[in-house]
Amino acid sequence: MHTGDVLRVGATGLRTRPLRAWLSALGIAIGIAAMIAVVGISSSSRAELDRQLAELGTNLLRVEPGTSMLSGEEGVLPYEATAMVARIEPVYAVAATGNVSDANVYRSDHIPEGQSGGMTVKAAELDLFDTVGAELADGVWLNAATAQYPTVVLGSAAAEQLGITSVGDGVEVYIGGQWFTVVGILEPVALASELDLAVLVGWDAAATYLGFDGHPTTVYTRAEEQYVEEVAGVLAATANPEAPDETSVSRPSDALAAKNAVDTAFTGMLLGLGGVALLVGGVGVANTMVISVLERRSEIGLRRSLGATKGQIRVQFLAESLLLSALGGVGGVLLGTAVTAVFAAVREWPTVVPYWASVGGVAATLFIGAVAGLYPAVRASRLSPTEALTAQ
Repeated sequence: MHTGDVLRVGATGLRTRPLRAWLSALGIAIGIAAMIAVVGISSSSRAELDRQLAELGTNLLRVEPGTSMLSGEEGVLPYEATAMVARIEPVYAVAATGNVSDANVYRSDHIPEGQSGGMTVKAAELDLFDTVGAELADGVWLNAATAQYPTVVLGSAAAEQLGITSVGDGVEVYIGGQWFTVVGILEPVALASELDLAVLVGWDAAATYLGFDGHPTTVYTRAEEQYVEEVAGVLAATANPEAPDETSVSRPSDALAAKNAVDTAFTGMLLGLGGVALLVGGVGVANTMVISVLERRSEIGLRRSLGATKGQIRVQFLAESLLLSALGGVGGVLLGTAVTAVFAAVREWPTVVPYWASVGGVAATLFIGAVAGLYPAVRASRLSPTEALTAQ
């Protein structure tokens, strides 16, 4: 038979039993849609991560005091840490924050002591905003004037916890027995998430009003991209020459990359579940084809009596199985792509469905269709004309 004849004859069973065909194809479609959606959402997430890293940069380094191996106590960075780090030639931006101990934040002076909701008060240098790549949700950042007076900028999570959504006249928070005016609210800071739950006070104001000791707790550093590794190697000794072993250096963008690695592992597990669903769909196709052979024995006998060979009968039922699987495969790819597009749109991610996933999905369904239809096709071809015609 010609290819057109094979397709026409193979589609006969699907046209005469449309409900059964659609239900069988649905099993295949669900498995493929699950796999396409998992791959697509994972790829879209990685594309969003790449976009974030390109926008935020991977050249931000963070220096913090570590723990002393002898005493077990947390180390202290020297007062001059920021200035010393700024002398490293490839470094073009540096700023520090310092934890203000024994200072809690409250929306009202009537709230009991200790109920600060985990928010921290940090002294902040003026260059911090640009160094960490922060953005404002409302208001302004600290400047040379406001940094000397009781004013604060709230991290995104701190503002939400305090119930402050915008900056206006008279918006204040109560810190250390004194009212501080809120002048700005930050957007979430991707590469410095510890600032989200922080209340940032000017460096001088923190010393004047809150008893800040002046020691930096975290030094943020931007270095030229090609020298990041070299700068990271000398940061500890530069920031704390007396105790470099008690100084921790990290690269915040590595945390995002690690998150992506975890997401990739989780994706592998979901792909396995999608493969199970696809296998179940293949069993459904095999079951449908076996029943089809049993129900159509008279048709097989008639075709054999009219001269159809065993090979042609095999091709007919194998083609029907392949068409059934292809219907589910194409439907699954379209459904999985649609799910990916909707999910990415809701999360404001770029929609990415790899070409290999779509092609591989259809190819997998054809393979499963061939395997599922092979036995029924062979069984149909072995029926003799007399046996088939007398089976009714």
